[in-house]
Amino acid sequence: MNRTQPITLLVCALGGEGGGVLTEWLVDIARRAGHAAQSTSIPGVAQRTGATTYYVEVFPVPMAELDGRKPVFSLSPVPGALDAIVSSELLETTRQVGNGMSSPDRTLVITSSSRTLTTAERMQPGDGRTDARRLLDVVKAFSREHHVFDMGTAAREAGTVVSAVMLGAIAGSGIFPFPREAYERVVRGGDTDAPEKVSKAAEASLRGFGKAFDMVNAPRQQAALVTSLLATNENDVPSRQALPPALACLFPPSVHDMLALGHARVLDYQDADYAMLYVERLQKVLAAERTVDPAGAEGFAITREMARWLALWMAFDDIVRVAELKSRASRALRVRNEVKAGDDDIVKVYDHFKPGTPEFAALLPAALARRLTAWDRRRKTPWALPLKVGSHSMLGMASLRVLASLRWLRKRGQRFAEEQALIGRWLDAVEHGTRTDWRLGHEIALCGRLIKGYGSTNERGKHNLLHVIEHLAIAPPPGASPSTRTTAIAAAREAALADDAGTALDAALVRHGAPPRPVKAQPIRWMKRQPDSTSHAR
Repeated sequence: MNRTQPITLLVCALGGEGGGVLTEWLVDIARRAGHAAQSTSIPGVAQRTGATTYYVEVFPVPMAELDGRKPVFSLSPVPGALDAIVSSELLETTRQVGNGMSSPDRTLVITSSSRTLTTAERMQPGDGRTDARRLLDVVKAFSREHHVFDMGTAAREAGTVVSAVMLGAIAGSGIFPFPREAYERVVRGGDTDAPEKVSKAAEASLRGFGKAFDMVNAPRQQAALVTSLLATNENDVPSRQALPPALACLFPPSVHDMLALGHARVLDYQDADYAMLYVERLQKVLAAERTVDPAGAEGFAITREMARWLALWMAFDDIVRVAELKSRASRALRVRNEVKAGDDDIVKVYDHFKPGTPEFAALLPAALARRLTAWDRRRKTPWALPLKVGSHSMLGMASLRVLASLRWLRKRGQRFAEEQALIGRWLDAVEHGTRTDWRLGHEIALCGRLIKGYGSTNERGKHNLLHVIEHLAIAPPPGASPSTRTTAIAAAREAALADDAGTALDAALVRHGAPPRPVKAQPIRWMKRQPDSTSHAR
């Protein structure tokens, strides 16, 4: 919530739906809570040719905390600057979206799915109704968050008018900083909470209010619950662990948060020795950075970036890691929450895998891996093993856990050795570049962004990174100054991230005096064509 700008809400209601009463309720709720509020309205007409719009602004900070200052409100809504739109009719909602009122990155839209046909729709000899699905697509495309339900039906079932339902939807959305009780107190028509003193009209309004509140608030609470589970589960996010004091004293405070995340990730990925290797590598980078920036004027940004990208590279994905993540108890809990399964519901989860020769060769010693890879290259088609594993079953979970337990085999495999060698080349380039010029070292460290994904995407990223540092950092074009090399590496990195095909990267390399990437040989596999039965028939 922006504490320096009013919360802006546009209400769209048809004639007789109580839009004016709704606006008065909202202003009354805000002022009772000690907040400044203002409302304006643009009246519609008797026929169904447009809605009456009400514009409400509420300042999020109570007046008591403003030290005598008063907020400045606007008399009319500004397109693209609305925090929320609440509308009782779908076409009217879309009309306001078409006027530019809703912003995809800011505006919450709450609309009824019901339709009240316009005069133009009724005049058509045939079916002149506007397609409701297209209207909903517009709402979804131009809203930060949207809630759609039939307000008319909710109002009829509660025996009230649509304004009470719209108030419940606004309260359930949490757009204003007021509790549910504040809304209900105003609907009751006084400060008393005695049920016997509440009129029948207020009772009906409270029923409609509660129905709409639950319709909007329930999915928001479910989404918040799933988000909290994903963010706080220790098994899924081991990086939430605190940085050990023994490591904290080795690095400046500006690096601690990223170091804690990286160290926890590497430790969870392999073991304590591997996590210590991560720390030792960072210490070398820190020592190089301190030689050119001993006072830490740049906030030790090189070490901080290396703490991020080095951890991601050292914890590279392989079949052992995939099996471990898919067999965690927290993952099963997350799946049950996502499908909203009850305690007595049976949920079956099938994971599809298709590991090929490279995945199995990665865990073998170099000699065996080379033989297996050579065998695969001689085949007409690459070998792969399609698997469908039911992780809900004992056999499926047991197979995943057995595969996950092979992390000890990872260090003995060919890929582990290859990855460590490539990481070493990158670290040497960062260390040497940092001692030459701080900005040069920083740009080389940022090249860690190129390592992402898995399979061919991961291989392409490593190939691009090594080519950039080899020809622009380690062995730059003759006469290139550190600032020129820094500019060239930054341009090459951005080009590599912008174009998967590598065309932009090759152009950037040539533009800065470096050779383009060599063309990588790809085997040609000849496939036997099946005879065309129709041609024989002719």
